[in-house]
Amino acid sequence: MSIHILTDKATTSQIQEMLASFPDMRMIKIVVDIEHEILAGGSGMQYECEQLLLNKGSVQENLWDANWFPDEQSVEFESLINIRPRQNRSIVIQDEKICNEVERITRKILGDAKP
Repeated sequence: MSIHILTDKATTSQIQEMLASFPDMRMIKIVVDIEHEILAGGSGMQYECEQLLLNKGSVQENLWDANWFPDEQSVEFESLINIRPRQNRSIVIQDEKICNEVERITRKILGDAKP
């Protein structure tokens, strides 16, 4: 397992390292800070990525969890950590604006990087 905190385009080796947690599913669990446009990914549990970003100064309300599928270049906006009574009452991100930001930042950092 290798967690990466990224602000720039991921390299092929970073994608491969982040895929190591779920090699059969070809999925990367990610946490995106929509304010600072930072992404953490590569853990088997999203809370570990979230904790790293919180320790680096991110604010909880700006952190959103998702899954990235590099082979399909697609984002799944689903994680238990997304349940927040004040902001989001589901494991799926309900606010379309937040989904759009998570997807935009994810594609900027992870998109087109081939494993």
